[in-house]
Order: sequence, then C-alpha cells, then structure tokens
Amino acid sequence: MDHNWLEKQKEEIGLALANQGIRLVVPVGKGKRGATPTPEDKSLASYIDHTLLKPTAAQTQITALCEEALRYQFASVCVNPVHVPTARSILQGSDVAVCTVVGFPLGATSTLAKVCEARDAVAAGAFEIDMVINIGGLLEANYARVYSDIRAVRDAVPGVLKVILETGYLSKEQIVQGCILAKMAGADFVKTSTGFGPGGATVEDITLMREVVGSDCGVKASGGIRDYATAMAMIKAGANRIGASAGIAIIEGLRGDADY
Repeated sequence: MDHNWLEKQKEEIGLALANQGIRLVVPVGKGKRGATPTPEDKSLASYIDHTLLKPTAAQTQITALCEEALRYQFASVCVNPVHVPTARSILQGSDVAVCTVVGFPLGATSTLAKVCEARDAVAAGAFEIDMVINIGGLLEANYARVYSDIRAVRDAVPGVLKVILETGYLSKEQIVQGCILAKMAGADFVKTSTGFGPGGATVEDITLMREVVGSDCGVKASGGIRDYATAMAMIKAGANRIGASAGIAIIEGLRGDADY
C-alpha cells in the first residue's frame, strides 16, 4: 500500500469529521484487548471466537458450545444476545469470554438501538461486543454517520469492541476507510464479515486491514473459515482473532462442514 495515500485518506476523513463538528478523542482505557499482534507462543485455540449465530440455535446447542469452549479454551463464545445469560452462567469464572453481536447482521438499525442493545448485552454478562458498521453510510462516504455510530457504541461498552465492516460489500478503498473510522472511534478490533453477507474473510483483506490499523488494534477474520490451513493463513496475514463455528475442526486440523 502507498503510505502517502493512506495518510491522505486519514487526513481527509479527519477533516470531514471536523467539518461536521466532531472532535476526535479516543475513549480513555479502551483498545487494550485488541492490541496483541500475533505472538508465536499463543495457542491456536486462544485465537478463536467459538461461534453459533444461527437463528435456529437452541438452548442445548448454546450449552454445548460453551462446554466445548471450556474444553478447548477458546478465546470466547460468540452468540446472539438472547443467549448471553446462558453463556455467562456457564463461563463465569473461566478465561473464556462471552461475546455477542449488535446491529446484527445488517448494521442498519439506529445508533440508539445499537447503544441500547450493547448496554443490555453488557448488563446480561457480555464482555466482547461485535457491532456491524453502518454499511450504507460507509458506501456513500458519510463519515460522520459511520464514526458517530461506532463511537456511541464504544462509549456504551466497557469491554472489547469489534467493528464488522462486511467487506464483501466494499471496495478496497472503502475497507481502508472503514478501518480508519473504526480505529478513530476507539474500536479494539476491525472484523471482516458477519457470515451472513456476500463473501467472507480473505487473506488479501486481512493483510490490508492489518496494514491500515497497525499493531495497536486487533483484526478479526470471520466468514468461511472452516479448516486449519485457512485459519493459519489468516493468522499469518495479520489476524489475531478468528471467528468460526468450526473451531473444533480447525483445532483438530480437519475439514469442518459447520457454518455461521
């Protein structure tokens, strides 16, 4: 990537926000959990958000997901908000975090709705929040809308905030802009996909996202990661978190048939 072009993008976005009266101040104490690049001594399981976001998920499946996460010591379980209390009750006191989603999967709810959803999830026991960016706002270069949306959720989340770009809808330039806005708003991670949109994580996109956010922000690869080789390729490209419903298959080096 041309670093002069990247800096120009940052300047243009900063100027556009300033023209809308937005003062850039990253929230104090945020951004710590995403700042680990990819240390070689981390186990593969500690990269994985063990995920079940299907609308058909039953309570028994969520219980099994959490028990698997404890057995394999995954980084977190990622479930829909309705299942957060169950996950919390099983995982409380362990090193496995409870992760949930906000504005999922379209990103098209109002900022107030996203903030309320985030606060409710945190109160129910979620420590990590994966929010979907205002995709339409990004596509039309409405930087103020995108930034304000992320920042409002950031202010509502005391733990880890991951921002889902849904890269399948975006050009490379828009991926760069989304990463810049997410980092400016204080996100801990940028994330590729919901698993419900077009496409999923690619090595090319992960490489680009890592280059944009640097080493002090996390990059989460999600969408279509079902085997060991793909997961390792994403980590090598710069991902320090993997979202997958095939976590066990990945750890065991097998091909998984599971999907989001």
